[in-house]
Amino acid sequence: MDVRLDHLVCWVSDQLRALDFYERVIGLPGVRAAEFRAGKASFPSVRITDETILDLMRQDAAGQVDEGTGVKGSAGHPVNHFCLSVGRADFEALKARLERHGVQVTGTGADSFGAQGIAPEVIYFSDPDDNVIEVRYYA
Repeated sequence: MDVRLDHLVCWVSDQLRALDFYERVIGLPGVRAAEFRAGKASFPSVRITDETILDLMRQDAAGQVDEGTGVKGSAGHPVNHFCLSVGRADFEALKARLERHGVQVTGTGADSFGAQGIAPEVIYFSDPDDNVIEVRYYA
């Protein structure tokens, strides 16, 4: 089976603030960001890879039924954290941006197992809505 992760959804209280954080602090490019800012999209996203995006969904939409799909929002179904894998130079640059923007690194680790094997170094921090993000690099 050929499977890829298409998207993740994070509940956020302020979509513009979250979009700014993921674009400016983490450095992920916005997807439909201009359309969202113009009121033409109900939520913005940021691109993680060519095949994977992170959707930034309003918290107050949790529990509501989506008129297009008929699916009820997943309020009360938290995710522990998600992990982004970057190159070592990007890892170091991200740590500097986090510090410059006053984002506290809440945890670190070494020799951590992940999808690509053992990562020599990992960091954890939260976005403005307390979604926990892990970032790592592989040697």
